Amino acid sequence: MIKFLKYNWQVRDEWFDWCEQLTLEELLKTRVGGVGSILYTLFHIIDVEYSWVRGIQGKGDLVIHFENYKTPEKLKSLSDEFRKDINDFLETNLDDLKGKVVTVPWDDEAYTADEIVHHIVAHEIHHIGQLSIWSRELGLKPPSANFIGRNIT
Repeated sequence: MIKFLKYNWQVRDEWFDWCEQLTLEELLKTRVGGVGSILYTLFHIIDVEYSWVRGIQGKGDLVIHFENYKTPEKLKSLSDEFRKDINDFLETNLDDLKGKVVTVPWDDEAYTADEIVHHIVAHEIHHIGQLSIWSRELGLKPPSANFIGRNIT
């Protein structure tokens, strides 16, 4: 699963680069479908990923406010900061966590850590699809979603 997380992170970075061609107004514009705007979608991906990993770790949810990260640069910095924590934790603990049962305050169900990591990967891929649709609506080419050829180690 680590390779798929790294794939998501690589694609996310490409979306941050993609954002450079648009104005902040365009990036914050409310769009049909998804969770709102382009930047809010990227924020949502980062927030959900970090919240679930903190849940696996048995830590409380850290409430992050979008208002503090409303530029691509600030979001990229947040993503990089959280990514380091997530990568360090999962690289050393993922195999030991597969069967661990996890509960989180925002959901009444219990899940295994393995299910949660799969959910994190699928969740980001889902939203990257939404970003790709918006990109095409703007007449722009989205970053590639291909896993093949990325040389992820």
